[in-house]
Amino acid sequence: MSRDLTKALSDWLVRGGERIGQIALAPVREGWELRHSDDAGRTDLALHLRPEAARDLANFDAQGNFRPLKTAPTLVRGWRLVLPEATAVRRALDYFYPAMTGVWLSHQGGELVPVILRETLARQSGMYRVTQKLTDADARQLIDGFCAGCLKHRLWEIATHNPQPPAFAQDTLPLLCHEACNLLIAKAREVAKQADRPA
Repeated sequence: MSRDLTKALSDWLVRGGERIGQIALAPVREGWELRHSDDAGRTDLALHLRPEAARDLANFDAQGNFRPLKTAPTLVRGWRLVLPEATAVRRALDYFYPAMTGVWLSHQGGELVPVILRETLARQSGMYRVTQKLTDADARQLIDGFCAGCLKHRLWEIATHNPQPPAFAQDTLPLLCHEACNLLIAKAREVAKQADRPA
């Protein structure tokens, strides 16, 4: 499979691609328009014309708080980004959702290999080594709580592999999670340390 991500993204857009995370995409006379999906039909949106504008839009929520997890469902509203071609769209999407288009392309080509949580924890060292003591029950509770605040579709499990990768709507470019992120590992450390303390 070709690794030309810009071409793959362009082909997806031409085939009718219209959604990634909280962003709606649509063809316009000038090229492509991106806007928050909840802003459909609005005509009072602030106009941006450079892909770099996505960096500032992605960094802070509506209350001005920094967004360490770019796939959290807290993307600010009230903007539209008009870009001339797929290269600019790809750059903008990389600011909104870092690496997600590349992960999608790997999934499309059958090259994305999910990593179970136990394998991720087994690699931890130093102050994160304690995460290896996390029980399956604590891990499930942590995942159910923490991952609920993320728009990614989780492909990994705690200790077993999913036999069948999911199918996604053709008009949606899915946000895929193939391995536990560093934010989840940090939370796992807190949980494991609490459980490891003497009674």
